[in-house]
Amino acid sequence: MKARHIGRRQFIQYASAGVALAGSSNKATWGADATAVPQSKGVADSITSQTDVLVVGGGTAGTIAALQSARAGARTLVIERGSQLGGTMTTGGVSFPGLFDAWGKQVIAGIGWELVKESVELDGGRLPDFSKVPNHHWMNQVHVNQFLYPILAEEKCEQAGVAIAYYEFPQSIARTTDGWQVECAGFGTRRHVFCKQIIDCTGGAQVVGMLNLPRFREEETQPGSMLFLLGRANNPGRGHGAPLSPLGIRHYVHGADSSNSRTVTAANLSGRRNVLAIIRQEKQRLMHLQPETSFRESYRIHGETVITVDDYVSGRLFEDAVCYAFYPVDLHTRRGVRPQPLTRGTVPTVPLSALAPKGSRDILVAGRCVSSDRPANSGLRVQASCMAMGQAAGAAAALAAEKNITPLELPLKDIREILTKHGAIVPTA
Repeated sequence: MKARHIGRRQFIQYASAGVALAGSSNKATWGADATAVPQSKGVADSITSQTDVLVVGGGTAGTIAALQSARAGARTLVIERGSQLGGTMTTGGVSFPGLFDAWGKQVIAGIGWELVKESVELDGGRLPDFSKVPNHHWMNQVHVNQFLYPILAEEKCEQAGVAIAYYEFPQSIARTTDGWQVECAGFGTRRHVFCKQIIDCTGGAQVVGMLNLPRFREEETQPGSMLFLLGRANNPGRGHGAPLSPLGIRHYVHGADSSNSRTVTAANLSGRRNVLAIIRQEKQRLMHLQPETSFRESYRIHGETVITVDDYVSGRLFEDAVCYAFYPVDLHTRRGVRPQPLTRGTVPTVPLSALAPKGSRDILVAGRCVSSDRPANSGLRVQASCMAMGQAAGAAAALAAEKNITPLELPLKDIREILTKHGAIVPTA
């Protein structure tokens, strides 16, 4: 592959835009005026963060929860164990979120849709025509450039005032007189967070588990996927040549478990080992490989309401519904997957009480750990629905922090008013 040479004019353009190009010479790096910084002797820097809303997990749901919280006026911090926002859609590579539409009309919009739409437009891509009912549900998934999405998300967080802390995760959580004290750690960093509300967007309700609040999962979980591409370059956002397109490859990682660092490590090692075997068998060049397994299933909370598969497939309109969801019942097993489409006209809803762990105060969840049985969760876990849940949780947490009450004590009309103001589509009777 030929190296790309940067001309003097391009160098000046990049430099004027704030892009630093590091020289390879020690002389350029260590000048006569360089000042040595004393080492910290292995002791992590201690930082204290005072915030209204702490979002743990900057994935599909967490990014949108943080943006909604900050746009509603709450001081917001998002803690993310990885290196970027977006989760399954970016690091996991499932860069075709859906479904935002049902039966010829859009049912999920708001901040998640804003971010997806702008990503597609900035990338020169195309959006589906939601006025047409597709023959297959996957035809209205939106192809997003997985490399563009997270940096656009970071820009929106900066504009909204969301503080981001990468490579950190909570170590302990304790109640205070007016909220929570959360001790977080990253390499070289210890952070003491004081907040009024927490939104758990870890995918597996890990914060809920740390608090010994009820959560559950089956012994068997759906397989994860390691996404890769052989033989031709990845073409992000276009749908042709991208992972999981007809030219991409999805390898099931059976037993994939996102519960902790050990099980995630095991899933990644297994997935990469099998990709290497496929490369040797197919004798093709590896052109793209995601850095992490994408996970489908982990712990779910036992919430104040549990969404059952009957609720889901009947399109039950909950009294405290805060968003729609739409996807077939889509349970992956060792025998594969056979989606069960919803009956025409059916659009499920998600109640706020399914985002609240049973018996809890001042904590919500958003994303695939929503309180639901396993078949219902197989439809609820997809990205558009997780974005909608994230926005609902962000609105409720911000309002609860402002009023110094717990989210389920809020008037629903106030939450729905914030959501509507920020573009969301809210279920109504």
